[in-house]
Amino acid sequence: MTKKRLDISHVIFSVLGAVMLLFIIAPMISLFLKTKLPAFAETVADQDVRSSIGLTLACSAGAVLFFSVFAIPFAWLMARKQFPGKTIIRALTDLPVVIPHTAAGIALLGFISRDTAFGQAADSLGFSLVGHPVGIALAMAFVSLPFLINAARDAFESVPRHLELTALNLGASPWRTFVSVSLPMAWHGILTGFVMMFARGMSEFGAVVIIAYHPMTAPVMIFERFTSFGLDYARPVAAFFIIIALIVFYLLRFLARKRYAQSRFAT
Repeated sequence: MTKKRLDISHVIFSVLGAVMLLFIIAPMISLFLKTKLPAFAETVADQDVRSSIGLTLACSAGAVLFFSVFAIPFAWLMARKQFPGKTIIRALTDLPVVIPHTAAGIALLGFISRDTAFGQAADSLGFSLVGHPVGIALAMAFVSLPFLINAARDAFESVPRHLELTALNLGASPWRTFVSVSLPMAWHGILTGFVMMFARGMSEFGAVVIIAYHPMTAPVMIFERFTSFGLDYARPVAAFFIIIALIVFYLLRFLARKRYAQSRFAT
């Protein structure tokens, strides 16, 4: 009787899972089925489309690489140290995920525009952050940083504390312990955070369109073509960008798993 009930629960869970997967996959299938091959080929050959996708990938990757220098030590601090206001700081870290991203873009615009100290510093270097790839990268980072911080914090929390204490007791400095013990053991989770931050930044529209309508990232170009020319003109761009995004996401996941497998084999 118990086995029969278990089998029934498996069937129910499988059906529920299938419905969820269908909800995710069906719009994608519809998109590709309704995209006409000549229009798709023309989109692939369009230099503006390729440039927008390249800009999107470059800005998202740049945001990940630059802000990881700050996010990873901060994540370790949140995982290992207790201090007043930690709960509030943790809530503030997740704030960009909660607020509407157009509101995030407006808030960021008020921080980097030319009439602010930050914007004036950029002007002194010869460029304006608004309407610039650096501004786009900042918008992407603002909405995606929580994914890296949370993944890295969880990864550091999973590192056995006694291993760090052993290294310290053997004479290793806190920095040496972090580099030789904490970071390698948490690296798989951090890589997952890299991938999630990159993917989230790459797909951002709301904050980016406030900071820079031009040059256009791929999500902004999809929106622009949809509002200006209609669904048939926007659909091939969306299909092309989804294909590129899936390829990049798969490669990053593959490299992360390969790196994790190599590290486990080495240990």
